[in-house]
Amino acid sequence: MKFSRSIVAAVCLLAAAVAPAAAQEDEEGCKDHPMFSRMPDFYITSCEEQEFSAFEFELSDGYQNVEGHYWKLDFQIKEGAKTPGPLQIGRNYWNAMASKGGARLVEAFDSSGGTLVARMPGPKGSGTIWIQVGVAYSGEAYSLHVVQEAAMRQDVEFTAAGLADALARTGSVTLNNILFDTGKATIKVESEGPLDTIVELLKGDPALKLEVQGHTDNTGTKDGNLKLSKDRAEAVKAYLVQKGGILADCLTTAGLGDTQPVADNGTEEGRAQNRRVVLVRKG
Repeated sequence: MKFSRSIVAAVCLLAAAVAPAAAQEDEEGCKDHPMFSRMPDFYITSCEEQEFSAFEFELSDGYQNVEGHYWKLDFQIKEGAKTPGPLQIGRNYWNAMASKGGARLVEAFDSSGGTLVARMPGPKGSGTIWIQVGVAYSGEAYSLHVVQEAAMRQDVEFTAAGLADALARTGSVTLNNILFDTGKATIKVESEGPLDTIVELLKGDPALKLEVQGHTDNTGTKDGNLKLSKDRAEAVKAYLVQKGGILADCLTTAGLGDTQPVADNGTEEGRAQNRRVVLVRKG
């Protein structure tokens, strides 16, 4: 049997983690994934969680890179406990996902170890959850990689000077940090910072004229997305005029719906990139 990278890692982990029976407790600070419990009589030897990262899941024809909230957990059987077989470990995780509408992408086990790769819808419409279980040493150790698809939170923002420079150089600026309630044109509170930067830009250059374009992902109908994108562009204009005292004549709006995607609408990350506001210099 060809060992995957996750199985090899688990073998190395087992060889390095020869812990006395009294110390066979979870590594300090480690806990189970919020959606997946562990197999009975296993303890966590190491763990990692990152708000946004990427992992390459092993498929039959290569690898699939998935980005989002990332967890890695390594487990080892407690001394004296009965060891489950590799297929038993993998099938337990698959059954848990199958009950939630999961799709099994890879299942390859023999008596020495193996790999399961599966995915399932996230709760309440959140990002798809991917899982890879790598079992080693005939079931005495296994690793769990989980990624819940999500877009990265943008922490670095344009300054007014940066916006002005980008508009002068390229004629347009894409903003993914102006957020709205789902399916609505209601601007979220956390979008006020980026909008206030646009106010500062316009106050600093009274002659500047901008078109505010709204774009959506492909969720919903074409007509509905066109209306939603137009309403969102109008909401941005209204904020700038009311909050900053900007003359309405300096701003025009356009709603383009899902007609100009910049990323794959088949992934949560791609849909998040397509939901955007674009500023276009008009004078």
